[in-house]
Amino acid sequence: MMSQNIDEIDRRILQELQKDATLSVDALSARIHLSRNSCWRRVKRLEDDGILKARVALVDADKLGLGLTVFMLVRTSNHDPKWLEQFRAAVTSLTEVVGVYRMSGDLDYIIRARIEDMKAYDRLYQKLITRVPLSDVSASFVMEEIKDSTEIPLF
Repeated sequence: MMSQNIDEIDRRILQELQKDATLSVDALSARIHLSRNSCWRRVKRLEDDGILKARVALVDADKLGLGLTVFMLVRTSNHDPKWLEQFRAAVTSLTEVVGVYRMSGDLDYIIRARIEDMKAYDRLYQKLITRVPLSDVSASFVMEEIKDSTEIPLF
């Protein structure tokens, strides 16, 4: 359920900024048919409330030689706070890792990484297992990226 502080105008602002975060306040206000000052105040409130977390540039990983996406499927037999702290430190320090998710069900964690090739995956794997004990790690490599979006649905 969406926050009660978010109205239709806020949703339109968020939709436009998710498509192009470089929009000036003037361009944004024109797109949503709102005065410049009202638009600026709303964007500022969305930032202050933490709804707008950051404005970033999306980089084409393929053009930088990081065309292989791997999902590392991790199981562990240790779930104590000290191990979790060690795991968190390990995965956040690995620059190849772009996402880490604690899961319900059979898997404990899924790690998403962007790498150059299989040799780079092996180096990543070796770095990870030397930093934190894991029960099982398997990997699946993306053959075709059908959809990958950073946009949050705003219905």
